[in-house]
Formats: sequence, C-alpha cells, structure tokens
Amino acid sequence: MKNNLLFDFTIDKATRTIFIKREFAAGLSLVWDAFTKKEILDQWWAPAPWASRTKFMNFEVGGRRFFAMVSPEGQERWLIQRYTSISPKTHFNYYNAFADKDENPELPGSDWDYHFSEQNGTTTVHITIKNESPVRFEKMIELGFQEGFTACLQQLDELLTLKNKQV
Repeated sequence: MKNNLLFDFTIDKATRTIFIKREFAAGLSLVWDAFTKKEILDQWWAPAPWASRTKFMNFEVGGRRFFAMVSPEGQERWLIQRYTSISPKTHFNYYNAFADKDENPELPGSDWDYHFSEQNGTTTVHITIKNESPVRFEKMIELGFQEGFTACLQQLDELLTLKNKQV
C-alpha cells in the first residue's frame, strides 16, 4: 500500500467553500463505485461508531439518495442528495441537505462537486462543497465536519485496501 497518499482539506470561510483533495491507492472504477453505489457507500460514509443506512438511491441526473447516519444508540440524522450532473467515471454533482425521516429537506443545503482522475493506479478525488448559507456553513464547521469526513475517508481508504487484496 502506498503510504504517501495526498490528502488536503481546506476551508475557505470567505466563500463558504470546502476543498478536499484525496488520493486512494486503487483504480478509478473501484473508487468511482465506492462513491456511487449504496452497498459500498453504507460501508464507509458515516464516521465510526456511527453507521450509514441508505433507504433508497437512484444514481442518475434528477435521482436521489436518501439515507440516515445512525448512532450506536439508534439516533438517526437523515440527509437527502439530489444528483444534478453525472459524467461517468469522471464527475458528478449533487445538492445535499439535512432532512426529516419523511424526506422533507431542511434548507438551505450545499452543492457537492466531485472530480475523479487516475494515474498509475492511484485515483485522485477532488471534492468542492459550496454552502448557500453562512449559518449552515458555520454549523457544519462547529459540528466537526472536517474531523468526521476525514474519518470517513480513512474508512474508505481501509475498505479499498481490503477490496484490492481480494482482487
């Protein structure tokens, strides 16, 4: 396993934007699937000890993923993602918002933009998260988004390492 994988997490408070750049020692197809298939997403998307549970996911433009992050005590925090753009294996974008259990979004939300590229068996994922609202942006930061999402990406790295060994 490559130990010097790039990981950059930048918060730009002036523009309410988060920039993440992360390399994975895995091929593009495997990394793409990890971000676009519910069976794989649910294995890494919530920071431990929380778990991700997808109620439904339709990965197509106009489609949605509706899921909960579930605490060990069973507390659910629902989110809805609405896919706005998809270019297979290279890019996708969605609008993300917290929601109630009945799929009613708590607006405002944020735009998530993903770009994927591969070189020499290492896949790089660029994620840009833009927030409409300064209040929502500050709430994300206060709730420990950087720490939580960093933990999720580490879980994904471990999962990809296991999947690479199975191939």
